[in-house]
Amino acid sequence: MKRITNNEIINLNISPLQCVDWVREAFIMKSDCQLPAKISVHPSGNDFFTTMPCLLPKEYSRFGTKVVSRIVGRVPALKSDMMLFDSTTGELLALVDCDWITAMRTGAVATLAIKTLRNSHATEYAFIGLGSTARATLTCLLECCRDEHLNIRLFRYKDQAEKIIEEYNHYSNVSFTIVDNPSDLVKDADVVVSCITDANGLLVEDENLFKPGVLVVPVHTRGFQNCDTTFDKVYADDRDHVKGFKYFSQFKEFHQIEEVLKGEDCGRTSDTERILSYNIGLGLHDVLYASRIYDLLR
Repeated sequence: MKRITNNEIINLNISPLQCVDWVREAFIMKSDCQLPAKISVHPSGNDFFTTMPCLLPKEYSRFGTKVVSRIVGRVPALKSDMMLFDSTTGELLALVDCDWITAMRTGAVATLAIKTLRNSHATEYAFIGLGSTARATLTCLLECCRDEHLNIRLFRYKDQAEKIIEEYNHYSNVSFTIVDNPSDLVKDADVVVSCITDANGLLVEDENLFKPGVLVVPVHTRGFQNCDTTFDKVYADDRDHVKGFKYFSQFKEFHQIEEVLKGEDCGRTSDTERILSYNIGLGLHDVLYASRIYDLLR
């Protein structure tokens, strides 16, 4: 059995574009995988341990299960590890540190959702929750939009917004501004990305502040339940992972994102539709990433 550390993965210098290609590949193969819904337990408050198994199609010969946890007070609060198996022999191939995988596949999925479902003239982007997931999303998005100029609003939290502006000042295709309240963040934004891991109640109580044509991507699902019943369409990575949502039965229209990628659903049909995209992460993406990384290191 091999132990694959986060530093070993980082040293592979896997590009953001490759990350987006891998999640696209994963979505296309999704119907050929065995992908049980993730299972979560909650030791205290909003802390959790979530188990995410997936068996890839036969030709990959790989099974993996990732355990991701969030513990208040731990640094980082989110952490994850995976056991990767050869599904043909049952051999445990590797124990994989999944911190980089979790962040980058999450950022890549969010970026793919944005590129797939945003309106045709999107220029105004808003980000709240500026940790590793937001940075991964920004990295993938800016690399995938090199031929566009993005105006990005950052919701102020401690000195995180200032740090992001400094970290990304080498990108010529982005302009940053900092805002101090959620209403200013979302007003007139074409795309709203939330990477917060915890929220008590709604982030924006007046859903009318979300303009026609907006795409809202709540990466960790929290804080936007008032949009569930009022937006025109809701998309998700997987039906089984969201069917337990309180307002699932009240979605006006629901589809899975791979249906759009495979041409089975038309996706956005006008620049005035308000769309909600719950890209909460699949064990499928984690296992494919880990499998590719295992092969690269081997």
